[in-house]
Amino acid sequence: MTAVSRPSRITLYVYGLLILFVLYLPLVAVGFASVSKARYLNFPVKRYTSEWLVSSLTSPNVHVLVTTSLKVALVVTVISVVIGFFAALAFARFQWRYRSFYQKLILLPIFFPQTVLGLALLIWFSALGITPSWKTAVVAHLVWITPITTLIIAIRAYGFDPSLEEAARDMGATTFEIIREVTIPLLMPGIVAAGLFAFLLSWGNFPLSLFTSGVDATLPKWLYSRMVSGFTPQIPAIGMLAVASSTVLVLLGLAVMWGLRRRA
Repeated sequence: MTAVSRPSRITLYVYGLLILFVLYLPLVAVGFASVSKARYLNFPVKRYTSEWLVSSLTSPNVHVLVTTSLKVALVVTVISVVIGFFAALAFARFQWRYRSFYQKLILLPIFFPQTVLGLALLIWFSALGITPSWKTAVVAHLVWITPITTLIIAIRAYGFDPSLEEAARDMGATTFEIIREVTIPLLMPGIVAAGLFAFLLSWGNFPLSLFTSGVDATLPKWLYSRMVSGFTPQIPAIGMLAVASSTVLVLLGLAVMWGLRRRA
C-alpha cells in the first residue's frame, strides 16, 4: 500500500469537508427559516421565534400526518425485512437452476424511476377497483424497498459460514432452531441496517406516496402541497423536526450495530 503524504491527506480532508458543507448547507437555510419570524426567509434573520416549532409539535393535523407516515413506514419495515431475509438467503446461500435470473428479477424494481413505478401501480390498483389509501402506499413502498433490504441482508449473508449451520444440524438442532439461534444472530447487523434503510426510505418517500396514498396524505406529500400553495414557516419547521428525528434514529441504529459487533 502506497503511503499518502501529509499534504495529500490534508487536501483529501478539506475536500471531504467541502463536500459535506455543500450537501448540508440547504439544511442550515431550512433551519434558519424554521425559526424566522418573517413569512419568507431573509438573511440575516432579524427576528427569531420558536412559534413555528411549537405549532408543529402541537398541531392535530401534523399529528395525523405523522401517524400515517409512521404507520406506513413501520409496516413496510417489518414486511420488507422479513421478505428480504428469506430472499437474501435464497440467492446468497443456495445454488439452484434459476438463481441468476432470480437475482436480476428481484433487484429490478430498484432501477425503475419512482414516478413511473407509482403511476403504474396506481393504474393497476384502479384496474382492480382498489381505492388508494395508506395500505396501497404500503404495497407501493414494498415493491421498491424490499429489493433494497434484500440486497443489504445478502451482503451480510455472502460472508456467512455455512459450516456453522451444518454443525448445529449435526448436533440435532431443527431448522427453526438453526434459524433462531445461528442464522438470525449472525445476520443481525445486516437485518438492523436493512430495517433502518427501509424505515427511512419509506418515511421520507414522496413519489410513490403521491400516486398511491389517496386521501391518506403522508407527511412528505403534505409538505409538497404546502410548498406549492399556502406556504408558512411551519413547513421548514416540520422539515427540521423530521430531519432531527431521522438523525436520532440513525444514531440509535449505529449504536445497536456497534453493540452487536462488540458482542460478536
